[in-house]
Amino acid sequence: MNKTLRVGVAGVGIGAQHVDAYRELPEQFEVAALCDIDENKVREIAARYQIPQVFTDFSVLCQRDDLDLIDICTPSYLHASQTLEALNAGKHVICEKPAAGSLQEIDQLLTAESRSGKRVMPIFQYRFGHGVQKLKYLIEQGLAGPAYLTTVETAWRRKAAYYAVPWRGKWATELGGALVTLAIHAHDILYYVLGPVKSVFARTATKVNLIETEDCMCAALEMADGSLASLAVTTGSAVEITRHRFCFQGFTAESNHEAYRNTCDPWSFTGDTPEMTERINDALARFMPQPEKFVRQFALFHEALQHNTELPVTLADARASLELITAIYYSAQTSRDVTLPITPDHPNYDSWRP
Repeated sequence: MNKTLRVGVAGVGIGAQHVDAYRELPEQFEVAALCDIDENKVREIAARYQIPQVFTDFSVLCQRDDLDLIDICTPSYLHASQTLEALNAGKHVICEKPAAGSLQEIDQLLTAESRSGKRVMPIFQYRFGHGVQKLKYLIEQGLAGPAYLTTVETAWRRKAAYYAVPWRGKWATELGGALVTLAIHAHDILYYVLGPVKSVFARTATKVNLIETEDCMCAALEMADGSLASLAVTTGSAVEITRHRFCFQGFTAESNHEAYRNTCDPWSFTGDTPEMTERINDALARFMPQPEKFVRQFALFHEALQHNTELPVTLADARASLELITAIYYSAQTSRDVTLPITPDHPNYDSWRP
């Protein structure tokens, strides 16, 4: 039976974009309640979307018997504790990034999810852009061959007004800087395409704004498949871009450079030979596009719940993302290479924050 899931969304900043996506899937989801500590703001958004229930207390939202799913879009430092609270209230959970503030916290969530019988899906909506989906399709068709080198750039602009929001730019509440809350999506695409990282060497700096956390980062990575990758992040770029470039034996793939839509079309795929380019074009002619970003991730979440299959994004995916963050910060703090995986005896297992 195709059950419509009743959703309560907590946090109406990015949460409003989630509501837009749910409204494109009316047979799968009904947004029945909104919650935010800013009562005027939450009532305004609720009126805009004609959502009947409004709350300012997250605990009250979780205790509603008429909700199946809590969607957490609150500030970063609340994500892990609110996910646990929602699970304990018997609700499925969707949670914005970062899913937790340490590897210890994400492991607690993995244990809690397993015990609860409910499902937790972290948000990594950029996986579902048509451009990166085409890349995945070409790899599945056997056209890529071994990876050589990947470069990922997140060059955005954030000025003082952005950090005027009280929880941003602080270790205790944002949990990190540009690495944690801005570039996390671009770096997840690296994992999504190539798999895990073997080792990391990184540098971080605070150059652009007067904040506690970093706003510039560069890292050199060795992937588990033997290929190399470089990551570069800044909030000081006058021209905002996000760029992925994957060099494989069979072809080179490059994203568009739009800061917030770079996993969507257009991407370029250039074969190492004219014959390979022809094979790529033939394969892409068979590619079947699906909805993108939040809409696709939410649709696949609903499908997984209905058929008891793997979620499109899992807490294990979020853990891999946080393990990379932990390794980058530890490398920057110690000026040493860091080998993954990071285990519970690692100095930064329970927190990457200084």
